[in-house]
Amino acid sequence: MNYSAALDYIENLNYLGSKLDLSRITEMLERLGNPQDEIKAIHVAGTNGKGSVSSMISRILIEAGYKTGLYTSPHLERYNERYKINNEEISDDAFGEYIERVKLCADDMDGGAGRPTVFEQLTAAAFLYFADQKVDYAVIEVGLGGRFDATNVIKKPVLSVITSISLDHTEFLGNTIESIAFEKGGIIKEGCPTVLYRQDRRVYDVIKKICGERNSELYYDENTSVRVISQDITGSVISIKNDLCDIKEIFLPLIGEYQIKNCETAINAVCVLRERGAEISDENIVKGIAASRWNGRMEICSRSPLTVIDGAHNADGVKMLAESVKKYFAGKRIVLLMGVLGDKEYEKMAAEIVPLADAVVITEPDSDRAMPAEKFKEVVEKYCYNVNCIDGIKEAYDFALGITGADDVLLCAGSLYLIGRLRSIITGGI
Repeated sequence: MNYSAALDYIENLNYLGSKLDLSRITEMLERLGNPQDEIKAIHVAGTNGKGSVSSMISRILIEAGYKTGLYTSPHLERYNERYKINNEEISDDAFGEYIERVKLCADDMDGGAGRPTVFEQLTAAAFLYFADQKVDYAVIEVGLGGRFDATNVIKKPVLSVITSISLDHTEFLGNTIESIAFEKGGIIKEGCPTVLYRQDRRVYDVIKKICGERNSELYYDENTSVRVISQDITGSVISIKNDLCDIKEIFLPLIGEYQIKNCETAINAVCVLRERGAEISDENIVKGIAASRWNGRMEICSRSPLTVIDGAHNADGVKMLAESVKKYFAGKRIVLLMGVLGDKEYEKMAAEIVPLADAVVITEPDSDRAMPAEKFKEVVEKYCYNVNCIDGIKEAYDFALGITGADDVLLCAGSLYLIGRLRSIITGGI
């Protein structure tokens, strides 16, 4: 199967939707020889920050000399982004090969547990790819939730990592912090250590209980000292000290206030691996963090004018974005280009970010779940008087760019379906 045929196949599977159930992926992987059992997996769940944390862990392991796989979702521009080994995306030919292998398996499954969903087949391809390539470690990001996510067929990860938890996907995961933490905590396995991002005590209590039940040592240092030495739009220089590490002058190129805590979580994760035998030096950590990149999160895509894209697609993510905007762009005129999905907490999202904007351009993400622009405009107008609705993402970007002065900031935020498309437009990938 060539790359184009593989894309056609995947895109035509969307009718299967999301089904939180491990029966299909379990049967598929059994038919494929259980490749997930052949890799040392670092399993990462959370509402926000799991992609950034996964990327930072991967970069540190690469610096330490380990052949490292990284599986993340969703992608911004190309499916290849989801599969990386030593930070190199899977080739088009290899992508076609692995999708063909899972398709042939899926074709035989209609009489069993049923045909696997898109994400289940993409996940099976990741396990096959990493096992075939004999990676030393594979950093595996959860897609949705944790307990019933397709990635949770990993029986014994070397480490479980849980990042920031907040309300999102409540139709699947429950409508309280505690219920969502319980679902995310489903990745915790018997006897395997767990690292938890510092956050709401309610999350800690849920995760601590699960760890106790599963004999998982929990790493959660409330007394971590993080000192910010310098900070601007090029990144931050920080020092971190706790029971696991004492590292000075770490350059973190990922901007955003929230990335500092994500960095702390990633460093704690690799230090736990180090405690358990992995050869990772402080120098590897410093170099790995300095090399970290995560597209679509407070990413500067252009400097003329300064154009920032951020896939903050839930209320907590937008709140974190708003804090960063106040920090980095105080006193600047801000033009906000935004589009959201209708099943998100769009009222709260608008309340957090729109008051910081001098002008807002509303458009619709490329998704059947997109919030109609005119309907979202009614919400946005509560917080800004200068609001425009523009059909078409390219047209909306051109309009927003046209009203952004040379000294202003064009901030693009909202659904990843929007941010991925905008990134292609801004960087010339279209």
